[in-house]
Amino acid sequence: MSILVTRPSPQGEELVSRLRALGREAWSFPLIEFTPGRELATLSGHLADVKEGDLLFALSQHAVEFAHAHLQQQGKSWPPAPGYFAIGRTTALALHKVSGIDVRYPLDREISEVLLQLPELQNVAGKKALILRGNGGRELLGETLQSRGAYVTFCECYQRSPRHYDGAQEAMRWQSRGVTRLVVTSGEMLQQLWALIPQWYREGWLLNCELLVVSERLVQQARELGWRNIRVADSADNDALLRALQ
Repeated sequence: MSILVTRPSPQGEELVSRLRALGREAWSFPLIEFTPGRELATLSGHLADVKEGDLLFALSQHAVEFAHAHLQQQGKSWPPAPGYFAIGRTTALALHKVSGIDVRYPLDREISEVLLQLPELQNVAGKKALILRGNGGRELLGETLQSRGAYVTFCECYQRSPRHYDGAQEAMRWQSRGVTRLVVTSGEMLQQLWALIPQWYREGWLLNCELLVVSERLVQQARELGWRNIRVADSADNDALLRALQ
């Protein structure tokens, strides 16, 4: 039973390395890569606008990494005034490491719905909310904060770009290596994987693999694409994925 990890670098390679250390056969097959976002140049100005009592959100550790690298290039630092929030533990640790500021995050599922349940986000009318994210993605957080009266600004800190492969060649490779379990951590990558694999291999191999995803929303998307054997990890970080794979 071989495991195919579709996470981008370096998280994908790290998970594969940890699986192999446990004696599992695993392979890295990153479906996307990251480049600087189109709005990074506006970041310093946005950060200067957030004051005491305002809100700053990081929606992934990639947003933190690209934002911090940009601030370092500009000779700037993270502002101490706003309240800091992250989508989950891994992102919160990354943000705390570069800013030195305490970061609030949901302790249950790493999704916008649970983040929005935090007590500090119930009465936000009149506050500015700066959301650091990648291109695309869900609008739920921003829309909900706006409906609660906050003034929301997005800053695209990085872009996700699909990596290009020969689908038939890759399907042959992974089927011949006995891959029967797949790790997919976003809806974008799930759709990309499904579209990449030709229909013959899709029906004969891909949709018969056990699929590990990170939210109920992805379970529904996977079912609509044709998967039936689906499991859900506690969160999207490698610790949770490793627990689910064991």
